Amino acid sequence: MTTPSAPTPSEPRTGGTGVWFVGARGSVATTAMAGCAAITAGLHPATGMVTETAPFAGAGLPPLSSLAFGGHDTAGCPLPKRAEALEAQGVLPYGLTSAVRGELTAADAEIRPGGPLPGDTRTDAELVESFAADLTDFTRRRGLTRTVVVNVASTEPAPSPSDPRLPASSLYAAAALRAACPYVNFTPSTGLHTAALRDAVAACGLPHAGRDGKTGQTLLRSVLAPMFLQRSLSVRAWSGTNLLGGGDGAVLADPAAAAAKNAGKNRVLADTLGSVPEGEVHIDEVPALGDWKTAWDHIAFEGFLGSRMVLQTIWQGCDSALAAPLVLDLARLLARAHEKGLTGPRPELGFYFKDPDGGPAALADQYTALLAFADQLREGK
Repeated sequence: MTTPSAPTPSEPRTGGTGVWFVGARGSVATTAMAGCAAITAGLHPATGMVTETAPFAGAGLPPLSSLAFGGHDTAGCPLPKRAEALEAQGVLPYGLTSAVRGELTAADAEIRPGGPLPGDTRTDAELVESFAADLTDFTRRRGLTRTVVVNVASTEPAPSPSDPRLPASSLYAAAALRAACPYVNFTPSTGLHTAALRDAVAACGLPHAGRDGKTGQTLLRSVLAPMFLQRSLSVRAWSGTNLLGGGDGAVLADPAAAAAKNAGKNRVLADTLGSVPEGEVHIDEVPALGDWKTAWDHIAFEGFLGSRMVLQTIWQGCDSALAAPLVLDLARLLARAHEKGLTGPRPELGFYFKDPDGGPAALADQYTALLAFADQLREGK
């Protein structure tokens, strides 16, 4: 059964916070919206949401019940249907789609066409203006205090320096700046990281964070790499393989997109160990896996008196279920940072990213920085 408090798209949610997903009908956004509704209704606990733990109490974060969802997408499948597909794969628990159908339907009504689609003749400036207008309309019509834009769209190949057009991720990022919205890039795509937006980013006066959410294999790397360094164990080689299906598997079957994804996976090793050890990360599409994936790492290292040893890890999980609580965390943290008048890149949020905006590389150190950030958000409340 649906919760009675869900607003229809025409009802203003005065004082609430908007969360605008780029890739709003994808697995991550659908899981996040369904999960937020389930937690708000008391159907499930907020497992995986760091901002719902004790250290963040009193930090002034917007309540989950105050969040209003919308977004851009080029896909046309309605959110309830998308949620049903995820439920069939075991990503969402059985019966959840029916329980939160009202909330999903309301969010789906707030999704606007993305782009550029094939045949779209609009210039970059026209696309940015259109996307920004969608954001401004959503925020004003819903009576929201602010809207945070979160990019959870499919990974793009790194753009060529000779390409005259901005990549789609940068068009959406520029629109967020134009509409005065804090921005999160949970993907390895370019987003704000382009020379064409450098001046706009510097002048925007908005908090932003990214890139590339750290959910599985790289999460382990950010824990294990400091262990080898601190124990003075020499890492000789670090290889990895990812087997995944679903939309991510199809997108990352493109070598250029896979290369963009792997750059973030290797950064934590370079930042922690001082260089990237011998070995590669492979991404293989296995359609039968659906939205589930297996990540395997093989670490060859050398110990006392040159003894050679190996550590192997296997991570099996669902990326959308791992990512969804993190994007809800980030939306709330950026909203509060905006409320506090904080601007620019937020290295304190490196805990969530493979390729963060500065700060330490080790997960434990990143968590310490995040807790200090919570104290900063709490001060002067």
